[in-house]
Amino acid sequence: MDEATPVNSELARRVQDETGQNVFLCYQCVKCTSGCPVSEFFDWQPNQIMRALQLGQEDVALHSQTPWLCASCQTCTTRCPQGLDITAIMEFLTREAKARDIKPQVPDVNTFNVAFMREVQLWGRAYELGLMAEMKIRTRNILGDMDLGVKLLRKHKMSLLPHPTHMPRQAKPVAGTTGESALEAIAYYPGCSLHSTAPEFDVSTRAVCEALGLNVIEPKGWVCCGSSAAHRIDPDAALRLPIENLALIEQSGFKEVTMPCAACFNRHKAAQFEIRHNDKQRDGLSETIGYDYRDTVQVTTLVESITRHIGAERVAASVKQPLTGLRVVCYYGCLLTRPPQVTEAPHPENPTDMDQLMTALGAEVRDWSYKTSCCGAAHSLTRPDIVLKLSSGLIEHAREAGADVIAVACPLCHMNLDARQFQMKLAEPLPVLYFTQLMALALGVPEKAALDKNLVDPRPILQARGLNHPTQKGGLPHVYP
Repeated sequence: MDEATPVNSELARRVQDETGQNVFLCYQCVKCTSGCPVSEFFDWQPNQIMRALQLGQEDVALHSQTPWLCASCQTCTTRCPQGLDITAIMEFLTREAKARDIKPQVPDVNTFNVAFMREVQLWGRAYELGLMAEMKIRTRNILGDMDLGVKLLRKHKMSLLPHPTHMPRQAKPVAGTTGESALEAIAYYPGCSLHSTAPEFDVSTRAVCEALGLNVIEPKGWVCCGSSAAHRIDPDAALRLPIENLALIEQSGFKEVTMPCAACFNRHKAAQFEIRHNDKQRDGLSETIGYDYRDTVQVTTLVESITRHIGAERVAASVKQPLTGLRVVCYYGCLLTRPPQVTEAPHPENPTDMDQLMTALGAEVRDWSYKTSCCGAAHSLTRPDIVLKLSSGLIEHAREAGADVIAVACPLCHMNLDARQFQMKLAEPLPVLYFTQLMALALGVPEKAALDKNLVDPRPILQARGLNHPTQKGGLPHVYP
């Protein structure tokens, strides 16, 4: 009779000590694998990694490509019937492998994470051109995505030089955040992308808020949230950076901060969730940042802020040029709603707030089943093949739903769906707009929609639908039905 396979639970204990996740709760329902958008690229499936942890098969868990290729879309965490944060476990495994001097199984992902955090440490915010340059040098892929970089530079969507920022030692209340107007003022955290690769999101957001009477103020000195890179290689920074921002916003007198970027929103909510459920982390963090953060700031998405403070009815009453005849599908992406215990989203798999806003503008909103499917997220600079596969699939599904345009609320999603569309070799392009660009058109400030920044020009389809505006230029390069 063969001897029983010995079970070594040391790695499982390490997982629980650092993440609080008990891998032995997994009973192999396989929901994590069946719902994973990038499972076809893995060498071991997520449920197999969980079983390897249970059996102490460290060679499988720590030498697998799977943790490195995880897109951090939170689908597995959201759907796990045992409430396991599988995304956090995957992130732990990449850190553990590095701590044990195990070579990263997907080197480009590790290179990206290290380079991203270096940029944040140097400048306080992400510097995209510097990040891309370092990636090209370290991966020896000088010509990769050169065509995309040129297009972004021509659109002035990447800064040639970094813009350093530093968190102020002592923030002071901002005008408009005290007295009777305090309830009306909302902090505006644009995140790194809106000051670089997504200027059209920033410009249209500010214009829409002004048109609706939503008083948003950008506090000075905010820093990068660390995005997914910090969660993979520096969990201390992943917690500290968002809380530093929230402490700055709290000291400035705000009770709410709205975040257009889905990744920024998710990382700040995750940090709040962590300190609310871990007193030790909270106490240690206050000492680190030199401020006793009182957790008085509500973190909201821009869609949520407009819905809560203005509402669809008031938006509809403010419309100057209805988007009549324009067929729209709303794409929320992964991080606006997942996981619900962190984001507090009431309907994480089927959100409808953006749909309601687009309907209020007069658009014809088409329902589809892919509004929270992953576009490839952070793999844009490391595995563009994954991004092209997932994003092109989303565009095809949107076309099948009869959409003229896709409305998005995340700069990462927009980059993958809009900027990379020329690489997808599609038969016909499909415009991808920020929902605030569509709102700017409908609210009578079309010059603030910044449509000339989109790589897939949306103006021909808008003109074809009778939505002419002052920024319309040139002829119609495409014929639309």
